[in-house]
Amino acid sequence: MINIEKIKENTKKVKDPRRTEKGHNLHKMVDMLIIALCSRISQGEDYEDMEEFGKEREKWLREELKLELPNGIPSGKTFERLFEKLNPQELRKCLIESIEYEREKRGTTAIDGKSMSGSGNAEHDAYHVLSVFVAENQLTIGEILCENKKSEVNMIPKVLDMVEVEGDIVTIDAVGCHAPITKKIVEDKKADYVIGLKKNQPKLYEAVEDYFMTTPIYGKNVYTEEKNGGRLEKREYWLETDINWLEKRDEWVGLQSVGMVKSVVERKDDVSFEIRYFISSLIDVDEFAYAVRKHWCIENNLHWSLDVIFREDDSKVKKDNAPLNMNILNKTALSLLKNANISNTVSLRRRMYKAALNTDVLDIILFDSNRANY
Repeated sequence: MINIEKIKENTKKVKDPRRTEKGHNLHKMVDMLIIALCSRISQGEDYEDMEEFGKEREKWLREELKLELPNGIPSGKTFERLFEKLNPQELRKCLIESIEYEREKRGTTAIDGKSMSGSGNAEHDAYHVLSVFVAENQLTIGEILCENKKSEVNMIPKVLDMVEVEGDIVTIDAVGCHAPITKKIVEDKKADYVIGLKKNQPKLYEAVEDYFMTTPIYGKNVYTEEKNGGRLEKREYWLETDINWLEKRDEWVGLQSVGMVKSVVERKDDVSFEIRYFISSLIDVDEFAYAVRKHWCIENNLHWSLDVIFREDDSKVKKDNAPLNMNILNKTALSLLKNANISNTVSLRRRMYKAALNTDVLDIILFDSNRANY
């Protein structure tokens, strides 16, 4: 849940980018941020929806949230000007420090990128956002813009510098399989890692593949089976901690094991098979298997929801900082929606619809995680 009083306090640390040569701005920035977040939770899609939400819920905003609204509700154009110039890192810091949540002592922090295909225009390509996602809390704690997927490797250390992951297991796909990144995770951030291994590291990949293909595996393995509609996925995990055979292993800080995951996916008329390899600082196969499964939360629970629930790829927001600021608002709204104390049978889309209809539901999503299920 979110603490409105903390937002009000934290917003004081956010630089207001609006011009003030002709006097004070008519609308308080904190009022605008709160209205924008509530609008996104309540199915709002653009700046005009923020204005309409404010008009329809003005009494609730004044009485329940204690917003001042000294000059009424800002126009859609006013929201647009603010979010185009607002510093995204300051917005993220303001919001994440206003959300009340308890991190696991040893959580899984997944790092992955996603292109916002609707954000491109004649002046620039579509924005590519690298996000840091705490799987257990369903919460994004940081993000940074990249030029494209290939540039993620250069931005991973920078986004790690923006977040606190000490004691966590950091998971990254193969784009992050570079020795300086393992050094950053272990030495600078005091965390562990599970990183995908593909042919962007050809010698390392070949050595690990040859080992698992030619060496009998006697160690403990983990088996999981998941059913989803007409899809059955069976996975088997192995972790090898005796890696004296691996050349140049000392170049990878913290490296203690290599892992393999075999997946078999059965559909009605099709069966597919995949083998994936990993490098890791872990020594426990159960922990390794858990981290690999949790990594996909960033794809299935975050990126999928941004596309399908928030229709991010269809967004017409394209200018300056606005795409990343809307992305941050969407992720914050998504976390509040997922963690709300509402029956699990109520889908995210239905939660948003209920919030749009009923401020009691919006209250539950925003503030009261202890209230009885709605």
